[in-house]
Amino acid sequence: MAASEPSRYLARSLPRAIVPPARSQGLCWRRNASDQASAKPSSALSQLESDGMLKGDITPEEAVKSFDPVARAKSRRTQLPRSRYQFRSPKYDRGPLHPHRPPPPSDPSSRLYIPGPFSLPRVEQTHESTIASDIMTLCYVHNPPGFKPPPKAPRLREWDDSSPYHKNRSLRGPRGGDVLRLLRKPISFNNIPKLERITIHSYVKNAAKENSGWLHVAGMALQAISNVKVTTYKSKTGLAKWYISPGRDTVAAKAELYGENMEHFFGKLVDIVMPRLKDWQGVKGTSGDSSGNITFGLDPEQVALFPEIEINYDMYPANMIPGCHITFHTTATTDKDARLLLSALGVPFYGKMVD
Repeated sequence: MAASEPSRYLARSLPRAIVPPARSQGLCWRRNASDQASAKPSSALSQLESDGMLKGDITPEEAVKSFDPVARAKSRRTQLPRSRYQFRSPKYDRGPLHPHRPPPPSDPSSRLYIPGPFSLPRVEQTHESTIASDIMTLCYVHNPPGFKPPPKAPRLREWDDSSPYHKNRSLRGPRGGDVLRLLRKPISFNNIPKLERITIHSYVKNAAKENSGWLHVAGMALQAISNVKVTTYKSKTGLAKWYISPGRDTVAAKAELYGENMEHFFGKLVDIVMPRLKDWQGVKGTSGDSSGNITFGLDPEQVALFPEIEINYDMYPANMIPGCHITFHTTATTDKDARLLLSALGVPFYGKMVD
């Protein structure tokens, strides 16, 4: 092969007229369709059909088996940098000033990305389709075109030439007692009240008096009905009657529910547990912290009505099943709006309603 083909360096040194043309050495294997068209038109058409582009040459099996793109890529002298074709987000957020920050969990390239949700729970679907529009209609405040709110009275004193101590002093003290109510903003499409989270808290007084088995059973029961990990807490104050020392004994368990776990727990509570409570009127109208959070309690016999405990009732000692307090944290700013939301979701209330 070296003898038949001139070296490229030799070709560069020789004059252009001496170097033989490369195309004149080989034979021309090109065949036009018009060569044999006049003699045998039928054979020419058959030859065109047999040599068409749709019918390619069959690749030998040895070439197929020897084809290895990975080994071919590794044999290259220079490899492409990893950052050009593969992205790995950093594990930890090293601060807003760090040049590399992990993408948000909603980004598919994030390590914390979870696809879905593919279907909404019943509680959330009911809220989005029915309850949200109803609450917005009930709490709608209409202001006609050209409406101007009345001017507010001055809150601080002006200079009245009587005393320099009167400048910017308050006109009067706050009214309504020591605690001022939260001002309720008009409800619009972007601040409709909804459930934010649910807290389940259980105080086990026998955990310090007898043994820690009471606390283990309480944690297992709360974890079974909530589907989240339970957190334990130590007592902040002591009580000699229950043999509790401050800061030493672990006597409480708590579970915080968010998202889908919260929706499923609320559905079980409203659809299964509450209708089976005997002689239970509902949640008191006075319950609430004036900020849209409603709390009520369940006895041990009522906690045992949850399906996770009822189906495995023999696994829990009957006298160790704990009671609990359930707190509904809503985005409402007043107890009135929170009760309106929970009533629409199926929670009954009774007694005097205190806003």
